[in-house]
Amino acid sequence: MRAGMLLRAALVALLGALVLRPGWFVWAFAPFAPEGGPVIYERTTLLSLSLSHLGLVVLASGAATLVAVTLAILVTRPAGAAFRPLSRTITNVGQTFPPVAVLALAVPALGFGAGPTLVALFLYGLLPIFENAITGLSTLPPATMEAARGIGLNRWQRLLRVELPLAMPVILTGIRLSVVIALGTATIGSTVAAKTLGEVIIAGLLTNNTAYVLQGGLIVGLFAVLIYDALVQLETRLSRRLGTV
Repeated sequence: MRAGMLLRAALVALLGALVLRPGWFVWAFAPFAPEGGPVIYERTTLLSLSLSHLGLVVLASGAATLVAVTLAILVTRPAGAAFRPLSRTITNVGQTFPPVAVLALAVPALGFGAGPTLVALFLYGLLPIFENAITGLSTLPPATMEAARGIGLNRWQRLLRVELPLAMPVILTGIRLSVVIALGTATIGSTVAAKTLGEVIIAGLLTNNTAYVLQGGLIVGLFAVLIYDALVQLETRLSRRLGTV
């Protein structure tokens, strides 16, 4: 436990230094930069790119969670069970088309910038959350549900007080997968002028500057690892609180 906490603290410190004080790492990235070329990306601050990148991920993942969980609730009710195949088809759309294709289709309608990226991240994030929400809501302990009925809870009360809290660890697993996918996928948003950390990676590819590519990739990777770990810890605590582990 102590070693894990020290590792997390070290990774947070490394991420903070890379974003806030990138000049400290000139010595590390210099061997990968072109001779006489720039080592640290300075066209825009890495902090502003990181905040914009995370903002897009939060907005898209929040919308995907709201839509996917709502759909899962509807199709796990007796009245909506017939629409489960249709809902699966809808949530599979994002996984059917690659994000680049979604961006290409969205640009004519939404223009360049954050809009097409949000659409791509939203569609790509639906399926993991939807499937996990269905699993969580469909595998609740029968004895617990019967007890909820026995004490007189109506359908809405059972949903809000019993079903969703019990299913939340499983739903969070889907959200975790969706967020990590979105963190990586958001980098391609810079191809349509969205402000993300992909800007650093693309600049490195265009100028044959591996130092830029490593900077952008390392920051995105650290964000993904730390956010993934934070959500795992949250799931574990919820499961312990509910007595499922």
